[in-house]
Amino acid sequence: MNEYSKEQLKYLNILSEKFPTIQSVCTEIINLEAILNLPKGTEHFLSDLHGEYESFLHILKNASGAIKTKIDELYKNSMTQEERRKLATLIYYPKEKLELIKKETNNLVEFYRITLYRLINVCTVIGSKYSRSKVRKAIPKEYQYIIDELLHSNQNTFDKDIYYDKIIESIISLGRADAFIIAISNLIQQLAVDHLHIIGDIYDRGPGPHIIIDELMKYHSIDIEWGNHDIIWMGAAAGSEACIFNVIRICARYNNLDILEDGYGINIRPITEFAIEEYGQELDNIFAPKELDDKNSDELQKIIMAKTQQAAAIIQFKLEGQIIKNHPEFYMDDRLLLDKIDYQNNTVLINGKTYNLIDHNFPTIDPNNPYKLSDKEEEVVRKLVKCFKNSEKLQRHIQFLYARGSMYKIHNDNLLIHGCVPMNMFGEFVSVNVDGKQLKGRAYLDYVEKIAKEGYFEPEGSAKKKYGEDFLWYLWCGKNSPIFCKDKMKTFERYYLAEKETWEEIKNPFYTFQDDERIADKVLREFGIEPDLGHIICGHMPVKFKAGESPLKANGKLFIIDRWFVKSIPKNYWYSRIYIKI
Repeated sequence: MNEYSKEQLKYLNILSEKFPTIQSVCTEIINLEAILNLPKGTEHFLSDLHGEYESFLHILKNASGAIKTKIDELYKNSMTQEERRKLATLIYYPKEKLELIKKETNNLVEFYRITLYRLINVCTVIGSKYSRSKVRKAIPKEYQYIIDELLHSNQNTFDKDIYYDKIIESIISLGRADAFIIAISNLIQQLAVDHLHIIGDIYDRGPGPHIIIDELMKYHSIDIEWGNHDIIWMGAAAGSEACIFNVIRICARYNNLDILEDGYGINIRPITEFAIEEYGQELDNIFAPKELDDKNSDELQKIIMAKTQQAAAIIQFKLEGQIIKNHPEFYMDDRLLLDKIDYQNNTVLINGKTYNLIDHNFPTIDPNNPYKLSDKEEEVVRKLVKCFKNSEKLQRHIQFLYARGSMYKIHNDNLLIHGCVPMNMFGEFVSVNVDGKQLKGRAYLDYVEKIAKEGYFEPEGSAKKKYGEDFLWYLWCGKNSPIFCKDKMKTFERYYLAEKETWEEIKNPFYTFQDDERIADKVLREFGIEPDLGHIICGHMPVKFKAGESPLKANGKLFIIDRWFVKSIPKNYWYSRIYIKI
């Protein structure tokens, strides 16, 4: 008789509740073995959405062209290219397309009959890689029986053919064709992608990150790898003052303060009124908002955005300076620049060199104590922290990011990470001193994730929460952050210095070795992945496609997908966003 440990017996007892007989166990084994031999479902990889919700929603609906490809394969000999395109559009936007078609079509009954047959065929092909049980679960309940019958009827027999036709005729005669077309189109969209991977940066300059997350929360199967722009919002929701003013500054910079006001119900009047009061109403070009194509703000709106951005930047620099001084282990003293300014001569000393400032409006800075907030700034900070922490929708979205997100993900032998695994110039993993221990590689990323969670979930006022909040800010811009991946963030220099060489942010050496297959193998092994089977998939750094750079690195073991959705970056970048595995 076999002897089992207590843990094994506990596990077997739990299993016995679901599978009480030998027959039930055998049935489940047969089912699982069969599922394992089905074709792999399509995985959809997206990165660097940056708040561009319109592009994201379209890509989500068409599965980056996967649906159109299936239509072309199925109907290439029986439909014209234009007909195939219209069918694809109907599947992407069924409600909107039906309204147009009904205005243009004379014989609507014929259109319904032909279209329903075509949609059933498309759905059958796309769903063929899944078990019948999985497809059935994806079908809307009100149409579950009918669609299941249509998808799995054997049309090769005469009797079944008549049965099939009668179902279609009944759908049309009962006036349910529109609703049925919408239901099966949505089913096709869902079956086209088995699992969605979002590899970082849902947030940033685009106008609708909140809209994107609303959609992601409804998605059937998803994981998220945090990006640095996600982290700064996570820190803001946790109550980190420095994170909050980074978020406000970026929203003002891209004329998107309505994300905060309309999207999350956050009252930003405390800072807009303060900004106009302290910084005046004269538009300063260096803080002029970088408007997107669809924004046409009037002059007053531009001034409000510019002054809000300016006020937020100064408060941000002060708060960041306080964190840096409180955490020497972050090694960020070179980011302490407010105390390097000569406020009489309007210059700043950086790395032993003196530069002229192109703006010298610093009404709230005390040269003798430059990192101290003024009384009015402290009041603004206090009010906005309260607004961010009390935004129900923001908290719900960030809790979703924590629930479905992580620093990295291992899925089907693929390592998914937004940025990098920090390395030194010798191709070795950077060893970071944390909690008295030296951590590197996977262990360091696990530690980073742990602290990021503590910054949000630990009790208010606890030392762990305060350190976690500060660390969330560090992940946004710190030298050894695996999602920032640069030596320093040059926000101050980009605002105040004309010399562009001072703006340069040096990438982590991980990117120096991105074409080296041996380094890719080393990273894969660090995360327990067999190099001959695995891939590394990341975003964050754009690829210069027109300069001849390929997004495929290290002999095809590293994929960089980044920034297809961003409107306001140079056109000499390759904007990859998808890698589909069949």
